Amino acid sequence: MEAVVTTPRLITPGVIAAELRVPLHRVLHVLATRQHIRPSARAGTLRLYDRRAVAMVRHELNAIDARRCRKGGDDAA
Repeated sequence: MEAVVTTPRLITPGVIAAELRVPLHRVLHVLATRQHIRPSARAGTLRLYDRRAVAMVRHELNAIDARRCRKGGDDAA
């Protein structure tokens, strides 16, 4: 019986932004400021991320939005 080797699906920050439906600059900010979110691989100068990184970026963006809403108080409508 042969072992099946699957190629990991790695994606760029642009694909992460499109998938999460947020502007690219927000994803780039999270990736630049959260040291625990690291690329899984590099292709030249491109940084490539796995599905775990996408989940972490989503979590960080939700946390930023939650802090922003709390901070805004009554003006956040």
